[in-house]
Amino acid sequence: MKITQYRLIFLVSLFFVLFDNYSFFKNVLKVYPFEQNSYYVISTGVVLFSFIVLLFTLFSSKITTKPLLILAIMVSSFTNYFMNTFNVVIDDSMIRNSLQTDMAESLDLFTWKLVLYVVVLGVIPSILVYKAKIEYKTFGKEVFSKIKTIVLSILLIVIVLFSFSKFYTSFFRENRPLRYYTNPTYWIYNIGFYIYKTYDTAPTVLKKIGLDANIDNNESKRKIVIMVVGEAARADRFSLNGYEKETNPLLKQENVINFSNMYSCGTSTAYSVPCMFSIYDRGDYNYKKGISTENVIDVIARTKKVDILWRDNNSDSKGVALRVDYEGFKSSNKYVTCRGECRDEGMFVGLDERIKNVGNKDVLIVLHQMGNHGPAYYKRYPKEFEKFKPVCKTNQLEQCTQEEVSNAYDNAILYTDYF
Repeated sequence: MKITQYRLIFLVSLFFVLFDNYSFFKNVLKVYPFEQNSYYVISTGVVLFSFIVLLFTLFSSKITTKPLLILAIMVSSFTNYFMNTFNVVIDDSMIRNSLQTDMAESLDLFTWKLVLYVVVLGVIPSILVYKAKIEYKTFGKEVFSKIKTIVLSILLIVIVLFSFSKFYTSFFRENRPLRYYTNPTYWIYNIGFYIYKTYDTAPTVLKKIGLDANIDNNESKRKIVIMVVGEAARADRFSLNGYEKETNPLLKQENVINFSNMYSCGTSTAYSVPCMFSIYDRGDYNYKKGISTENVIDVIARTKKVDILWRDNNSDSKGVALRVDYEGFKSSNKYVTCRGECRDEGMFVGLDERIKNVGNKDVLIVLHQMGNHGPAYYKRYPKEFEKFKPVCKTNQLEQCTQEEVSNAYDNAILYTDYF
């Protein structure tokens, strides 16, 4: 059976609305209960359908229609899983974080549920699209059909928006985050936004800062500073900050100066790590500024009075340590043997020799933890640190109770305290 490309676009768009937007409609219904807002909720589906049709029609052609639809279907099966499972939105920072994630972190996210999503909502529909026999008309008729589809899509969107103008005024002004859950439109938009923020036609010129920086050390003894960059460690899970579970039994015995009112720049490693080492505060930082401006590590290195070493048990330094000595510990190497999981304490191996062999220079060592990197929290600590039980033993957190997830997370904090 033959089908026109625009009818194929209609069917795929309907598929997206019905099967790939559970997270969107779930969040819409939280704000607008269906019993009192049935027409409004249904209208959002109509607008979304029309917009998806419009989007794919704009880029449709004999060459592009099938590849674009198949690509969108496959990617949306992944984004659908992560939005439904972790209640996340796929914005440009999430895209950056996923592209900078290594294989080990990616495997932590692998589940059979993910496979089911990809097969049922990705592979099978993609095969159907691939096998569809598209009937192409003459050039003139194809252009007319394209224009007709575009006009009808826009007209339907306009009619619905004006018919429920008060609702959509509230929807776009007071509940703007709801549109972040639309699939595939929001992730497509953010891929474009990611490319815009990441790539530029002009070469990136690194702006130098702190050119007058100097270290005036008249003391006879050199300074050795070890800075630990944590990972996903919440302040409200530290007993030092009043958490009811004893997660900091060793740190509390030290003369700790505890800054309890601290906030990360963001919720992803790719954003937060370069931000914390930059000259910008978290309200003014962005990726472009980060890659085009030196960081505090660069400033210290320029003095030539400090031996700097960055050791990493996470994916990498996210650009912070590009111009200083860097050693990765995420996989088995000459420094440490990893048995399933590379422990943070492996970064200590050989440090004493490094410190002895740098002469009279001061020393700065940065240790970037794996820490509480989720969702497989139970992997983040050795068995002997499983103090809080019962524990969630899977990366599918929805299968565990809140208590089990919390205990696994807190055990990882306990191990960080030891580290």
